[in-house]
Amino acid sequence: MSGFPTTSQPNVLAQRLDGPSPAVAVAKDLARRGTMIAPISIIIGALFWGTDGAVSVALGLGIVVVNFLLAAAMLGWAARISLAVMAGAALFGFLIRLGLITIVVLLVRNEPWVELVPLGLSLIISHLGLLFWEMRFVSASLAFPGLKPPANERRIVVEQPETGNVQQQEQT
Repeated sequence: MSGFPTTSQPNVLAQRLDGPSPAVAVAKDLARRGTMIAPISIIIGALFWGTDGAVSVALGLGIVVVNFLLAAAMLGWAARISLAVMAGAALFGFLIRLGLITIVVLLVRNEPWVELVPLGLSLIISHLGLLFWEMRFVSASLAFPGLKPPANERRIVVEQPETGNVQQQEQT
């Protein structure tokens, strides 16, 4: 006997997640919403800063959408390895993606077609705006990880054995 307590429970951090990644589904939905707001944002950029403003806003939106998709791809890839790797990917992935955004902005900041104010505004506003907009559609339950299904798909049928009555309840 070694004197150390032993356990037969598996290490949770060593477990991996199989199946589709909820992060990828959410990121694809964010990208879809980003393309929905792109024309309006680009027009606003063109109204205030001309063609350079429109191009800068389009660049900012592109950076935001790629950032969300890259984050989801990293989380989905890491979750298939282990939950510990996924936690590391979440932390270090954020730093890597923040560095990539900084590098892109530093590379284009002196280009004649870039207006820094609409580029910065589109980066900040679209990041926050898309995340707050997406919060309405994300399901924070184990029953539906990822996006909320439509209301008609959230109903479950419950049969009461004593009475034989059948009821439909909405699952959250």
